Amino acid sequence: MKQIEQTVLEIGKNAKAAAIAARRASTADKNRALEKIVLEIIEATDEILSANALDIAHATEQGLDAASLDRLALGASGVAGMVEGLQHIIGLQDPVGAVKDLTVRPNGLNIGKMRTPLGVIGMIYESRPNVTIDAAGLCLKSGNAVILRGGSECIVTNQALSACIQRGLIAADLNPHWVQLIQTTDRAAVGELLALDTYVDLIIPRGGKSLIERVARDARIPVLKHLDGICHLYIHEDANLEMAHALIMNAKTHRYAVCNAMETLLLHKDLPASFVDEALSALIHAGVEVRACERTRSKLTDVGSVQLASAEDWVTEYLGPILSVKTCADLDDAIAHINHYGSNHTDAIVTESLQATQTFMREVDSSSVMVNASTRFADGFEYGLGAEIGISTDKLHARGPVGLEGLTSEKYVVYGTGQIRA
Repeated sequence: MKQIEQTVLEIGKNAKAAAIAARRASTADKNRALEKIVLEIIEATDEILSANALDIAHATEQGLDAASLDRLALGASGVAGMVEGLQHIIGLQDPVGAVKDLTVRPNGLNIGKMRTPLGVIGMIYESRPNVTIDAAGLCLKSGNAVILRGGSECIVTNQALSACIQRGLIAADLNPHWVQLIQTTDRAAVGELLALDTYVDLIIPRGGKSLIERVARDARIPVLKHLDGICHLYIHEDANLEMAHALIMNAKTHRYAVCNAMETLLLHKDLPASFVDEALSALIHAGVEVRACERTRSKLTDVGSVQLASAEDWVTEYLGPILSVKTCADLDDAIAHINHYGSNHTDAIVTESLQATQTFMREVDSSSVMVNASTRFADGFEYGLGAEIGISTDKLHARGPVGLEGLTSEKYVVYGTGQIRA
């Protein structure tokens, strides 16, 4: 235990020193490092895939669930996606040093706000090897040092990716402590990182609910998080039904084990029974288990194929081929359901009504609110952020997918010409 404490402490000290140096790095310096890392990943693709295969084999032997295995697997397309994400980050505007809202006071002082790095970010995550690269890329570009602590199920892949990052930083003549991976899989390292408030400025957990609850409970450092992704898609009475059908299928079946997949479908009571029957039949045919309220089931030709939903279903993030369905009296009923049972992650409406759109946008209290679009778009890359370091459903600092700007804060800057306060 003492050895782990010392190791994490040393990593924290090195990260703090690297963060101080990072504030002096130019955009060109940061982009050069990202370019070098891209080259290292491309060169080491076979090595990365071999490492990932070892992790998958071991995780399968240990009985890891299907959703986690899905997030763990990379494949050639996964590696290519990492490269694409880094290249996108290179092309994004550097937020550090940007000054806005300059105003001139009556005494001649010019006062504004400047974007500045947060400092040291601690990433604690499970399965997702892409987080290693996304976090490294976003923290590099935003001028933050980052400490990565991935799960034991992904350690070999993370070590291979970390080696690419380290080689890239060295090739760019930058401090390799800018991005550090905690190499031990001992869970005690998580506790040590959560207590490292002298050196770490923000903790970001990504993983299962139990991990995030533990981090939120035990951290002595501010935490950016979301616990659940209970996402809703509401089909209003005037919806384009062909569009609605396509959005239902995409939001639920595109990928199951992701936080922006639809978990509850809400239907206006006046939608045609034929549409409801066809939509739910298509979901069942695609392998989705449907659990619906009595009002919904009354519209189906084959009631026996749909289970009766329980109160527990409305608050469950399935992360799998299960969907809860409820028929709502009207728009207000749907909004009330979302705000009561949802997780403030992502919720969408399908409608042709401007008034319904404005009401839904204004009253649904979620970090992403969508109109006539799949919930699957709630993603940093899709939002043009290059990648995301996480999704926040909290209301302070950053909300929704967090990219470069979310990894900075603002400080006031004051330009004077010798003014003194009377």
